[in-house]
Amino acid sequence: MARRKKRSGANTSLTFNNKMFAFMIPALAMFLIFWIYPLLQLFYYSVTNFNGINYNYEYVGLKNFIKIFDNGTILNSIGITLVYAAVTVVLSNILGLALAIILNTKIRFKGFFRTASYFPALFSAIVVGFIWSYVYMPSNGMIASIINLLGGNGASFNPLGNFHTALFAIALVEVWKGFGTTMIIYLAGLQTVDESVLEAGRIDGCNEWQLTRLVKLPMISSTITINVVLSVINGLKAFDYSFIMTNGGPGKSTKTLMFQIYEIAFTDQKMGRASAFSVVSFAVIIAITIVMLIFMNKREVEV
Repeated sequence: MARRKKRSGANTSLTFNNKMFAFMIPALAMFLIFWIYPLLQLFYYSVTNFNGINYNYEYVGLKNFIKIFDNGTILNSIGITLVYAAVTVVLSNILGLALAIILNTKIRFKGFFRTASYFPALFSAIVVGFIWSYVYMPSNGMIASIINLLGGNGASFNPLGNFHTALFAIALVEVWKGFGTTMIIYLAGLQTVDESVLEAGRIDGCNEWQLTRLVKLPMISSTITINVVLSVINGLKAFDYSFIMTNGGPGKSTKTLMFQIYEIAFTDQKMGRASAFSVVSFAVIIAITIVMLIFMNKREVEV
């Protein structure tokens, strides 16, 4: 009898018994249906001439992959996406970290400034895109109106219509929307720094800049890694603002990887080629993310 009780008790967990695994089935089913299955379909369609409508398609092997490399479309999109990602990663992290350091000090209205900094992140990308389209508008836009008030020519201000500035203009919008989230993560990391360590540094004669550079930043290296990697992934998946604000133009200056996939699939109705494009994009994003993780983790160890 005692042995039976012991055996039955061995299979019982106080925190997570076997019956609780049943609650994982709906989430697992959703994951398999809406993530794994479409991913497998993506690889399948990448070797066909499927147009997204007619299911009487043929297998074309690697022709889709050869085509996207031959016409230079994917290389152009990768270059644009890398520039966009670099701008957003650098600016959002610098701005977020600087604000987090400032708002982690004892200043008046600290709660208000924290809320105000995070406020842009609450808006959807569509709303932000339309707002900034009016901000950038030549002649009557907000920035153009300020230029007119200062005696300049606001009509000549048209960053979204300039081939050389359009990509940077929409990247700044991404930074404006996302720096609040970056700031919150940095702020959480800074609040884990032991105050006694900072006091010891002050006693040794360190000023605030030295404390930040030599104590605070090394102690939040894991937080920096998280923010940088998340920013890189977000930048490489850029689509919203190139679609809403410039529609990929002028020319091909803002046609990121995701926008190019959308255009091939739904404008040109070449779902097979878009699938091949997606496979290559998937591999590029995974490779860059892994390299960034290895590099950032190595920096953490060195620190």
